[in-house]
Amino acid sequence: MIRLLDFVFSLLGLVCGFPVLLLIYIIGLFDTGSPLFRQERVGRHQKPFTLVKFRTMSVDTASVASHLASTSSITRLGGYLRKTKLDELPQLWNVLKGDMSLVGPRPGLFNQTELTQARETKGVFAVRPGITGLAQISDIDMSTPELLAETDAKMINDMSIKNYFVYVIKTLTGSGLGDRVKN
Repeated sequence: MIRLLDFVFSLLGLVCGFPVLLLIYIIGLFDTGSPLFRQERVGRHQKPFTLVKFRTMSVDTASVASHLASTSSITRLGGYLRKTKLDELPQLWNVLKGDMSLVGPRPGLFNQTELTQARETKGVFAVRPGITGLAQISDIDMSTPELLAETDAKMINDMSIKNYFVYVIKTLTGSGLGDRVKN
């Protein structure tokens, strides 16, 4: 049932949001020259997939977790996209393809070994990673791997259609700060 909801909502989001996606893409061309950001992430069963987002940092920024990047790397457009969470919109393509869910643990990088190990221990990789979830609306980011893995496991164990909608609605209404970057 959740996969059906993911498919329908991501398709609707991409179709209805196309004008916004196109506008951000065009503005992004002027901002960085490369508006889409692609990065290999850890997916379900630890299989790699390519996550797509709008670029929020300069093109030459190192490929590290957001909490390890410097705020000086964030572009003016990127700051706005992060604050409004619009940088996440292209991930609807990942959801449509089945790489991700709307709700699930945020996908980590393969070089985040401590997070990967904590999640593996707690069985988090049994589900698709998501755009949002309990950790995101609770302001828990990847800088605390053990707490994040515990929160992800709790979300997975308590997942229901009701909770799915709660996480999506809380995200859309502004709960959570998103991925933090260091100053």
